Amino acid sequence: MAFAQLRKGLVTDKNGVPIDGVTISLRHADSTLAVQLSKTGLFSFPQSLKGTYNLALQAVGYKNLTKRLDLPIDSVIIIMASDEKTLEQVTVSASKPVIVRKIDRVIFNVENSIVASGTTVWDALGKAPGVQTKFDGGITANNKGVVIYMDDKPIRLSGEDLAAYLRSLPSDNISKIEIIANPTARYDAQGGAVINIISKKPKGDGYNAVLSGGYTRSTYSSYNPSMVFNYRKDKINVYGSYGYSHRKKDHSESEYVIFDSPANYADWRNEKSGIRMGNANSYKIGADYNLTKQQVIGILVNGYNGANNRSNRTLTNIVNNHAALPDSILQTENVSDGKASQYSFNFNYKIKLDTNGRNINVDLDYVPYQNKNSQQVDTYGISGNGSPLPNQYHIFTPSNQNIDIYSGKIDYTDKFWKKWTFESGLKYSSIRTRNSFDFYNNPATGLQLVSSRSDRFEYAENISAVYASITGDAGKWSFESGLRGEYTYTNGKSIALNTNNQNHYFKLFPTVFIAYKLNKDNEINLHYNSRISRPEYWRLNPFKSYTSPYTYLEGNPALQPAFIYNGELGYTYKQQYNISFYLRRVVDYFSNITVQDNTSKLFYDTQRNLDLSQEIGFSASFPIKAADWWEINNYAQGSYRQEKSGYLQARYDYHVWGIYLSSNHAITLNKAHGLKAEVSAWYSSPTIQGIYKLAKLYDVSAGMSKSIFKSKGTLRLAVNDIFYSNVYRIDVNYDNQRNGFVEKSDTRSATLSFSYRLGGNPTAARKRTSASEEEKKRAQ
Repeated sequence: MAFAQLRKGLVTDKNGVPIDGVTISLRHADSTLAVQLSKTGLFSFPQSLKGTYNLALQAVGYKNLTKRLDLPIDSVIIIMASDEKTLEQVTVSASKPVIVRKIDRVIFNVENSIVASGTTVWDALGKAPGVQTKFDGGITANNKGVVIYMDDKPIRLSGEDLAAYLRSLPSDNISKIEIIANPTARYDAQGGAVINIISKKPKGDGYNAVLSGGYTRSTYSSYNPSMVFNYRKDKINVYGSYGYSHRKKDHSESEYVIFDSPANYADWRNEKSGIRMGNANSYKIGADYNLTKQQVIGILVNGYNGANNRSNRTLTNIVNNHAALPDSILQTENVSDGKASQYSFNFNYKIKLDTNGRNINVDLDYVPYQNKNSQQVDTYGISGNGSPLPNQYHIFTPSNQNIDIYSGKIDYTDKFWKKWTFESGLKYSSIRTRNSFDFYNNPATGLQLVSSRSDRFEYAENISAVYASITGDAGKWSFESGLRGEYTYTNGKSIALNTNNQNHYFKLFPTVFIAYKLNKDNEINLHYNSRISRPEYWRLNPFKSYTSPYTYLEGNPALQPAFIYNGELGYTYKQQYNISFYLRRVVDYFSNITVQDNTSKLFYDTQRNLDLSQEIGFSASFPIKAADWWEINNYAQGSYRQEKSGYLQARYDYHVWGIYLSSNHAITLNKAHGLKAEVSAWYSSPTIQGIYKLAKLYDVSAGMSKSIFKSKGTLRLAVNDIFYSNVYRIDVNYDNQRNGFVEKSDTRSATLSFSYRLGGNPTAARKRTSASEEEKKRAQ
């Protein structure tokens, strides 16, 4: 029926607010004469209709309503009553648990976590179960070293540069974090575990977007607006994101070094205070085009550029020979400025060879990276009586690093016997780094280049890999077996040191997983794999980066890779409760090592291969449904860890019992109004790392969220590290080495964030993996 000469009606709630998206049927006798969807609460009906009609209305969250109309009538206002039961059902069906545990991974749904939203990806990682972020940019998952991926593609950064990049990414731009403790043969063999950060991808036909922003207050203010978008029509899909991050954090450190030599005993106490600032832009744009129903091509460009500034003032009190008062005081001003940029260009082609699951995937990648940094260090001495000392120290050290990474891979997948899958593939990657470092004395008369302390370092690495794996079910048994082979060639050349370190090796990395289902509720599984940990590029760079006249950091171009062996026996009950017992052994483990020279009073950090690190322990996860409105997800890990090696003409053999506990509480305060709360807590007992002894850590965070604008918007308020307990303390007491420090990084903060969703209903989106599988993680 054409609706000519229409009369109008309005649908509202009890407060007079128009209701959008109401399904309206105009019925007469047994037939339906018209069906309309209202817009902003308005609807219309033909003016020509006469007689008695029934107007039926339906809307999500409201009780169905049938109203009798005697036509003709000029206009009508209809009030619909809310249906609390329906609203509750909608809320439950749309919400994902904050933490989901699967047999091969743990999923942390960041978009549903109040305490992880509105901050940065770096902050969100620290809230993921079993994940710990460290003061120097290090990340571990269940006591394993990790490789960080973004949408199945590795981030080719490490250490403080990786931390700076992750701090530049708003957490509102990511959907979830996957912690894969035992990666399959399809993944590169690099790293003990894989953390895969999955971006938000608004889905649906037409245009969809999510706008968000967060404001964080600690000692200073930080903020991070962002957006993600998607446009899909017919054969093409275009998507992307943008985020801006401004950070300003207070940073303090208390350090001690005891120089104990036969000729002199000296106690150096450093009190450092400073500010760390950063501004960064991160962006992504990609497109997929369906050539046919079986073929799709895609391009993806990621970009990041940021600027960082650090300013520190350090006061060093020097007490000689157990004196009551300091013999002298050193004041050091250290200011560093850095700019980094990275781009990633990916081309992807995928073809489905048949309808049985056979397909081929091809990826080509190019990643250029650049980092420019400069540092000014000024040190002044004051005697115990307050008079200035004649020796002053002024240096300026600019450095530059360029990295080019080329990689390509092809993957083949075939399914057979209905429940079995065969995968195989080839990959090649080539990395070239060029580093320059200049050391200038900087007296009042001007810069003076010191050639003996300047250097040029070049590093090349080529990795060729092949893998095959098979996965399937046979009755109550499930199997996954794979083998990956990697040939590695490296060459590091230092101009100043006149050294050329070459290395090449071929290694096989097997993966075996077997599961047996005892019955519908009980399952046991066995897992074994071997992995490799190649040094990050910054660890290989021999430059000496001075932070004072007596302290510096240097790399080691002769550093060798470590090899990791993992075994695990697990039990699962009702696909929810898990407990596993594991054994992990790391050979040629490498670590940052502090060295103090008790004669010259030099104190520096260097990189060394150590003999052995091994750990035996258990992990358990046990979710609890305390009430319909209260879900608890608990995780516990207990371990016995041993590390031993020869170092400085002596041997150490450290061992420690340790425990890690985490608990996440998701509380629905009012389903009908979208009001929720979350409390997250974790505790890590004292542990060891090489010659370091690390003190306990714990963190308690909490927050609330409220759905607004008809559930298209979310407002969140969170307080992180409520008790300011995420403070690092490290001590060394080995041979004649006695030093340590306590570091605070402004972790207690309050964050107010908001997100708003634009767009329609979700449809399936394509997921793809690029050729890059490890190199980003290791770049500097």
